[in-house]
Amino acid sequence: MDDLSAVNRERWNGLVRAGVLYSRLKLDLDEETAREMVDGSGLLGDVKGRHVLLLAGGGGQQSVAFGLLGADVTVLDLSDEQLEQDRRAAEHYGLATELHQGDMRELSRFVQDAFDIVYQPYSINFVPDVEPVFAEVARVVKPGGLYHVQWHNPYTQTFDPDDYDPVRGYSSNSIYADGEIDSEAIYGTANWSVEREDGTTSEVPGPREFRHTMRTFINTLIAHGFEILAFEEHRTLEQDPEPGSWEHYKAVSPPYLAFWTRRRK
Repeated sequence: MDDLSAVNRERWNGLVRAGVLYSRLKLDLDEETAREMVDGSGLLGDVKGRHVLLLAGGGGQQSVAFGLLGADVTVLDLSDEQLEQDRRAAEHYGLATELHQGDMRELSRFVQDAFDIVYQPYSINFVPDVEPVFAEVARVVKPGGLYHVQWHNPYTQTFDPDDYDPVRGYSSNSIYADGEIDSEAIYGTANWSVEREDGTTSEVPGPREFRHTMRTFINTLIAHGFEILAFEEHRTLEQDPEPGSWEHYKAVSPPYLAFWTRRRK
């Protein structure tokens, strides 16, 4: 584990203890809501008995969704406390989920062509380079297998969602380029504001994050043998969101993007 992994593991464990949204167990899912969670583009089909890797996707959410759909689920995550959430969620549903603590950039514990599907929720922005991740996924996913990967819209990473002006819109003070995000400069703090389920909030040190530009992301996927099947945007569902609100910010420019891809045979 290098210095980056050590820092991000510690900070993700802190976020879990604070009750961050991404670590809250999904304990009320059925097959229909499970499919809605992981198959927004309708590409998965029947996953019963298929081998699925939740890559850097701990937290007790997508892992149980795939389990309820009948998949054979493995989770790899850097945070041991995120993995504990998966263990608790699997126990709730009576699922057998295989858990591994590790870095998304190093998957040598898995043999070549081990998985039918690799599903990666928002996490790739916590490493500085997408290339080693895509290379490892290309090795462990079967030819013709699916890879779903979500990442931060690199354009919105230049904006501060909390700095809105009715005339100028959202402020932008960061160069559009690959590299580490200077949270202090862009957002004024490196902390994440975590709202608990009871409505109270706490300020928790956030993990180190990186920008991956569109050119880098797409070209590296192609270079490692993936063809793009579908594109998703995380947009607001509100019709007239209040200017300056998070939902308005999502309406101006969706903060999260995702690709469904397939490894070429």
